[in-house]
Amino acid sequence: MNLLQEFRARSRHVVGPLLGILAVGYFGYHVVHGDRGLIAWWNIKQRVASAKQALGISRAERKTIEHRVSLMEPGSLDPDMLEERARLMLNYGHVDDIVILEDHKRRK
Repeated sequence: MNLLQEFRARSRHVVGPLLGILAVGYFGYHVVHGDRGLIAWWNIKQRVASAKQALGISRAERKTIEHRVSLMEPGSLDPDMLEERARLMLNYGHVDDIVILEDHKRRK
């Protein structure tokens, strides 16, 4: 019986710190690996950076397309742009034109 009482007396001093250490470990793990932890934050930060880069590329392409469309408007029709589009769409060219064919698979 004496051993059981000694065990109970010592366990009272060990249980509190042990529970504290387990709680710190639990919350520490979730700070790093949780849904809103450091690793998730880092992944989201990378995704935002790549999305901003894609947005910049899209804006540049849109600006280029808008400029080309503005050249085709009836009020400010550019004869060179009209000729370029007509040749491309109708597959025509002048007799003295040099045609360079592109490989579309290698372009991308």
